[in-house]
Amino acid sequence: MNHCHSQVSILKRSSILKNQFSSSSSITQSLKRNSKAMLTVHHLNDSRSQRILWLLEELKVPYELKKYERVNMRAPPELLEISPLGRSPVITDDSVTLAESGAIVEYVIGKYGNGKAVAPDTGYVDNLYFSHYAEGSLMPILVQKTIFDLVPANAPFFIRPIVRGVFAQLDERLVRPEIAKHMKMIEAHLEKSKSMFFAGGDEPTAADYQMAFPLEAMVAKAPKSVGPKITAYVNAIHEREAYKAALEKGGEYAYARL
Repeated sequence: MNHCHSQVSILKRSSILKNQFSSSSSITQSLKRNSKAMLTVHHLNDSRSQRILWLLEELKVPYELKKYERVNMRAPPELLEISPLGRSPVITDDSVTLAESGAIVEYVIGKYGNGKAVAPDTGYVDNLYFSHYAEGSLMPILVQKTIFDLVPANAPFFIRPIVRGVFAQLDERLVRPEIAKHMKMIEAHLEKSKSMFFAGGDEPTAADYQMAFPLEAMVAKAPKSVGPKITAYVNAIHEREAYKAALEKGGEYAYARL
């Protein structure tokens, strides 16, 4: 990651931002006082909601799990009753209904973290960056790769060879170079990290909960495209007791096995 300012400047800015976030502590305490019902995770198989289960298990937060199964590779219509877009993950927590895994991770850590999952000062910027990078930059290119693989496979039989050839060229020129660039950057970051985690601390933070899903997908589907640090990172995450507990509760998951 390219830091353009001095470490002192970064830490000063981090301190300011953290003070701004801490000013919301009264809101967090109010949320805790008003929370009566158990948090519910609406969990779709083989989806980003697996990261939410892992987070809750790490923080030892009690929760109710409602499972949903894909229909023709899509989320079932029942999820529309919970969230307008009908996607997962989504949580309900008393009067709060919240979708988007990044928002959920931030909400859960803020309300239930009790000081856990917080990046050290030296890793604050890295935690901030990778928490947003996972879905903002990395996942779009991986989704594009998936689409480029699916379209030829589902094209009409007689034009399938042509479609496959076209998308193979697009994949070669547009997608694979970008994926290689991302994997190189992530590998370099993990190599210089002070610990196995993205923020360099002693425990996973929001960055890890966000980054785990795309990286375990890469290790499972394209192991030759990732470096040894990424592979070791995913394997270490999968060995954590909280991750195993989340996997057992969440059910069959394409990117990890009990």
